Amino acid sequence: MPRLGWRWLLALSSLPSSLLLIFYRVTPESPRYLCLKGRTTEAIDVLEKIARMNGTELPCGTLVSDHQIELQEKSNDPSEDANLLSPRTENATHKGIDSNIGGISSLFVLLSPKLVRSTLLLWVVFFGNAFSYYGLVLLTSELNNGNSKCMPTKVQSQESQDVNYRNVFIASFAEFPGLLIAAATVDRLGRKLSMSAMFFLCCFCLLPLVFHQPEGLTTGLLFGARICITATFTIVYIYAPEIYPTSVRTTGVGIASSVGRIGGMLCPLVAVGLVHGCHQTASIFLFEIVIFFSGICVVLFPFETKGRKLSDTVSSPKHTVESA
Repeated sequence: MPRLGWRWLLALSSLPSSLLLIFYRVTPESPRYLCLKGRTTEAIDVLEKIARMNGTELPCGTLVSDHQIELQEKSNDPSEDANLLSPRTENATHKGIDSNIGGISSLFVLLSPKLVRSTLLLWVVFFGNAFSYYGLVLLTSELNNGNSKCMPTKVQSQESQDVNYRNVFIASFAEFPGLLIAAATVDRLGRKLSMSAMFFLCCFCLLPLVFHQPEGLTTGLLFGARICITATFTIVYIYAPEIYPTSVRTTGVGIASSVGRIGGMLCPLVAVGLVHGCHQTASIFLFEIVIFFSGICVVLFPFETKGRKLSDTVSSPKHTVESA
């Protein structure tokens, strides 16, 4: 950054992400999605490939979705095979699937009585996560710029290059243990408990920064806060797809992520604007409120998804314990 400038930094940072394009063509489609779309032959092909890679074989039987099973149970026709669909039932299946897809109709499904609580809480958590995560990234450089006290804007702009990159690197490195903590706790403690605990612990780490602290303590507190917010951001991307059925899963997660981006756009006004305006206390307090409220919303999520079976449609049972 000091030698080449931000443009070269941005260009070099984008190179690792471009490597992901290589894997796009070899990434298999979701079998659940293919099954729900009625493309069971393609779903079986994907499952057979997975089985071969794991050195096993698929169990015997016919591949059907939860939605197809519900339609068969409702038909109450003993002449129909339990594992096969008649043309009438298959047409009804596709009609039911089509009613669950599409932009506007999917949004209405997300705000339906069965999903509205989860959807609204998830929007708040995504907003709080993005607001806090990107805000802490900016605070890391703002609070490690070599100025322990607030200065007038003109003088501060002249000293804007005096960023302690060693401390910025230390605080940024916190994302690595944050990912490890998320991986270690998400299946042991559950999604809700691990996410809420990290939110509240992040509040604890940020609280002393309401007042100006020594450089070393500031770096340590930011290190702890970024560990926590990285863990919550990782866990929410695991939890979010699990609370939605397959028919609206990508729409639900996509809209929630978009709401989070709004938080990411607003955070510079706090992380940079308030700190530059000599309002570090107000800035930290605002982060505390957003993070704490996000943690409360996690506690209010209607159910824990750890060990629960994914559903294909809104009417499918969400609370069936996954079989061993």
